[in-house]
Amino acid sequence: MKLRPLGDKVVLKQLEADETTKSGIILAAKAQEKPQQAEVIAVGPGGVIDGKEITMQVKKGEKVIYQKYAGTEVKLDGEEYIIVKQSDIVAVVEK
Repeated sequence: MKLRPLGDKVVLKQLEADETTKSGIILAAKAQEKPQQAEVIAVGPGGVIDGKEITMQVKKGEKVIYQKYAGTEVKLDGEEYIIVKQSDIVAVVEK
């Protein structure tokens, strides 16, 4: 199956949480904070949403940072995804 977002929605796949701190301490699964970084899996077409013209500014494959409690979590074919509005994405991670 494949997710195809509508309107200004973006499908994200969350990046793995760090299992160790910068100083080398191994964190228990419960102590690991949910990461706010994700990879863009699919992007909606944009268009006119609630009377406003929305141009999509993210592309498939980009790494992004999104708001902490944003989106809807879904599970499809054993994979977990987050569907967010483009406005919930706060930055694109560039190298």
